Amino acid sequence: MDEFMAIWGQWLKPSAGLPTVQWSLLLAFAAAAGHLVQRYIALPKVVGYSAVGAVAGLAGFPGGAWPLQGIGLFLLELGVSVVLFEAGGRIALRWFRHNPMVLLQSVLEAALTYAAVYLVLRWLGVKPSVADAVALVAIVASPAVLGQVTQDTRAAGPVTERATTLTTLGALYALTLVAARAGLMNREETDLLALLSPVAVVLGLSVAVGAGLALVLRVALRVMNPTSENTSILLITTIAAVTALASHLGGSAPLAALLAGLLLKQVSQRPWAWPRQLGTAASVLVMLSFVLVSVVAAQAEWNPGVVGFVLALIGARALAKVLGLLLANPGSGTSAKQAMLVGVAMTPLSSLALLLTSQFAAASPSLGPRISSIVLPAILLMEVLGAILATFVIHRARESSLPDPRGGAAPPGAVRA
Repeated sequence: MDEFMAIWGQWLKPSAGLPTVQWSLLLAFAAAAGHLVQRYIALPKVVGYSAVGAVAGLAGFPGGAWPLQGIGLFLLELGVSVVLFEAGGRIALRWFRHNPMVLLQSVLEAALTYAAVYLVLRWLGVKPSVADAVALVAIVASPAVLGQVTQDTRAAGPVTERATTLTTLGALYALTLVAARAGLMNREETDLLALLSPVAVVLGLSVAVGAGLALVLRVALRVMNPTSENTSILLITTIAAVTALASHLGGSAPLAALLAGLLLKQVSQRPWAWPRQLGTAASVLVMLSFVLVSVVAAQAEWNPGVVGFVLALIGARALAKVLGLLLANPGSGTSAKQAMLVGVAMTPLSSLALLLTSQFAAASPSLGPRISSIVLPAILLMEVLGAILATFVIHRARESSLPDPRGGAAPPGAVRA
């Protein structure tokens, strides 16, 4: 790949630079692959995106330097922020008053996931600090993958809604804890106050930035047409500005975006949804994040010695999520079968996990490579396998308005594409 790029670069000198041409063509291939995979193999588009990114990464495609920094890091943060802003805007806090067991499910599932992954990795001989970091990343699922699968399958129902809600809450926990833990990677603190203060700082700054974003958008939506192109531009550019500023101030940009969407949902007097134009812009950012994740993960230093750690991480994480949801399921409004399906739907890993891993890698040059060597292969595998499992769950729960790709009958009222 490097030799080919060197030859190509001798006679092609685009005004925007050769990397711009390379990434534009890569995204074009990814878009085509996603369409073909969905149409002819009945798999989610993300499988095609990830496959193209993985092949490019294995071929040595430039732009996948690790840990992420500069424009690559900003685009990943922006893609995650857009997804979490939309996810936060779908949660009504009033619902938790009527069904508090959902919060218990969320907390128990996250706690069991952390404990299971940490204990399994420690049993395999992984250092405590590395096992702790990997376990914190394992808490998250992928709102981007789940959202893409939901969109591709036109899904709606209790399993889909519960998985989306729990995935969003898990992102809230992990973003706060990882941002605080990354700041303590090179410090030997034992005092409880010293350990909790970074959490308070990250959460406080993120709440302040998120509240400011929600206020600006609330004012804008009161004086502007929600379906206007200008409103779409205002939304996406404001989120981009917050993404650029939040981390610099010491907070978390994706966490601030999630909280902004959550707050905006609570103060809005009428239902609001993404304008069509913003949906298209968000789709491009999400596709870019999928490709970037697979490019970066494929270029990681693949060490056969960590295969057991990766498989242990994936297995312990999946079992803990299902078990946590089943234990807290009584009184939550779903059956045991639905709780199990929700747990399986929460197995994907993608851009959010990569962003959290990048924070650890940047915070600790000594521990970062060890953490990355376990998490990056798991992300590459579970971005694809998790998307397939989530699609299977949605069809199993009969919440898709499309026919079952396994050849089963479509649910009542399904639209055949």
